[in-house]
Amino acid sequence: MHACIKKSNIRVIVVFSILVVYLFFGSLIFTVIEHPWEENRVKDLQNTVNNFRENNKCIQDVELEEFIREIIRANNRGVSALKNVTNEPNWSFGQSFFFAGTILTTIGYGHVTPLSDGGKAFCIIYAIIGIPVTLILITAIIERMLMLVKKLQEWLRDRLSGVYESFTIRIAHLSIIVLVILIFMFLIPSAILTSLEPNWSYFDAFYYCFISLTTIGLGDYIPGDHRDQKNRPIYKVATTFYLFIGLTFMMLLITVIYQNPELNVGYYLSLKSDSDAEDKQERIRLRTLPSSGPNYVQQVDEVSPENVNTSVPSGSGSVPNGKTVQQEY
Repeated sequence: MHACIKKSNIRVIVVFSILVVYLFFGSLIFTVIEHPWEENRVKDLQNTVNNFRENNKCIQDVELEEFIREIIRANNRGVSALKNVTNEPNWSFGQSFFFAGTILTTIGYGHVTPLSDGGKAFCIIYAIIGIPVTLILITAIIERMLMLVKKLQEWLRDRLSGVYESFTIRIAHLSIIVLVILIFMFLIPSAILTSLEPNWSYFDAFYYCFISLTTIGLGDYIPGDHRDQKNRPIYKVATTFYLFIGLTFMMLLITVIYQNPELNVGYYLSLKSDSDAEDKQERIRLRTLPSSGPNYVQQVDEVSPENVNTSVPSGSGSVPNGKTVQQEY
């Protein structure tokens, strides 16, 4: 069968079409939800600017626009103008440790970026070396974690194999892993972040955990960036380790999902699915083919006395009843 009409290629086209529709659907929903909020923010900002102009008529509009532009430019590079610029520089050890962690985990919030060309060049080199090493390390850790995960699956199979089907046991095993990750990587960290961040709700903290551990990294919520945050360096270092641990558990979850044949959707999009299907069809065809060709040896079981030639050549011995003999043709 030609590659262009393989079933896996058809599935890829179908999934791609669904993804395009999903993109348009997401764009529509985000527009409907966020656009009114954006308009309200624009109106509030315009009112604030107008009130400032009324109270400070000595400032020219051009000067005010340039001042606002400079503030925005600095804020986009991670430099805040609030409360005497910043309480702590962005490139202190704790902040830099957190920034390095977001590079190695590929989260990349984007709230702080290198300001100098030397920093940008080092960031490239640091990522080229650090990201592969991080992925190799996480893969090695997951390999060892899978040993414990498989023991859990064997424990469930020993106790439930006589009651439930194999697929049901695998789903129960996966559900336990999802529940553990949900509790220890999302719910508990969200509660901790809510207690440490004065302006975060529990939903904001949960949103941050999800956006971070899925490596989306929007950067709209960053822990430890409140200007009155205490023990900021320790907080930033602890958050970095949380990101590494959480990302490892997320990759473990993906690995467990893909080890379940019924849940491995990507398999049906691969070319291997076509070759496996062809091999299976070939095996079925060979089993259904009728046997052909001359029979040179016929097995005769339970030979009765009347079917045995009584004239046995000398030296050949006798043929006992109930034994198998061979008749040649």
